[in-house]
Amino acid sequence: MAGPLTGVKVVELGVWVAGPAAGGILGDWGAEVIKVEPPNGDPARIFQRMLGGDMPTNPPFELDNRNKRGVGIDLSTDDGRALMLRLIDDADVFVTNLRIGALARLGLDYETLSGRLPDLIYAHITGYGREGEDADRPAYDIAAFWARSGIASLLTGPDQDPPFQRGGMGDHGTGLACAGAVSAALFARERSGGGQLVTTSLMRQGVYTIGFDLNMALMWGQTPSIGIRATMGNPCVNNYSAGDGRRFWIVGLEGDRHWPPLARVVGHPEWLDDERFNNPLGRAMNAEVLIGLLDEVFATRSLDEWAEIFATEPDMFWAPVNTVDDLIADPAFHASGAMVEVPDGVSSTAMIATPADFDGTPIEHRRLAPSLGQHTDEVLAAAGLSDAERQDLRDRSIIF
Repeated sequence: MAGPLTGVKVVELGVWVAGPAAGGILGDWGAEVIKVEPPNGDPARIFQRMLGGDMPTNPPFELDNRNKRGVGIDLSTDDGRALMLRLIDDADVFVTNLRIGALARLGLDYETLSGRLPDLIYAHITGYGREGEDADRPAYDIAAFWARSGIASLLTGPDQDPPFQRGGMGDHGTGLACAGAVSAALFARERSGGGQLVTTSLMRQGVYTIGFDLNMALMWGQTPSIGIRATMGNPCVNNYSAGDGRRFWIVGLEGDRHWPPLARVVGHPEWLDDERFNNPLGRAMNAEVLIGLLDEVFATRSLDEWAEIFATEPDMFWAPVNTVDDLIADPAFHASGAMVEVPDGVSSTAMIATPADFDGTPIEHRRLAPSLGQHTDEVLAAAGLSDAERQDLRDRSIIF
């Protein structure tokens, strides 16, 4: 067994990141995932050229498409669409992030497939949901997840430009939500029978990501302002610089619990009795002064030295602000299982793991992302097409 979804067959018709990420997670969890691509391939293949120039690999594509088999079909043809249906006919799950109109034109909409295959789990990722005037609107995560959901605005300080998100931030969370929904739907099918439509969207993922703020807006009519380091109302929840320039974050959410160890580690236990700092209101009113004093103290030692001192207080909660290089060297990164080795035909390639492990049904990575059409013959032969049938389809450029 190569994961808890061993024996589950998934057909994926996905582009860019969110749909393939969902299929990639299901593949990591053991499902047999068949990735169907058009003649020009999944557009995410251009990441290699867009981001790396002449680099020989495509890391973003590999992350979302490992553990899949790749099939090339021209779905603009009647025979291609019939072949696609043949692949889906014995699948447990169909995953897609194509728009509703495109799926309808291909005869791969939910209504058509559910009528044909009542036990199929149909998983659809959209930009803004399947209802409303934006149901068929094109969307990337920078638009629907980052900008329109409110995340960028909530992270923008006064008189600042909105920050840019990192690649795939919304797509990967949405793909994870989709994979979880598919797993729940498979469980429901085992219990009561019958497939169903499961959906999520980039906007929904964005809204849930800032649900802390948005639920306050709904229930209280307000949200917290963006944090400003120099005037944080709770100086125990703030970032500071050590004497070697390395930054770290103190996370003392519970003032009465976390203020005493902070005062002690910086060598100022007398601050516990100082009227300016001995209660949460006082620390908030005198935050700028206290932060300035902490800055002065923290500048006297390197972060490694502070780490040793922090370790003397069990209730001193903190973390370094890691760079990418710091992270890869961080023992916690490796201990958490965040990196996996994927077989590459010669040895293995190190990659980032998807964020779940299964002790009883451990994940076994099987292969790198497929080249365009790499497994077309293998998959179609398993689907019952003869050598002659496959050659005819290839000669007519329906498969590749």
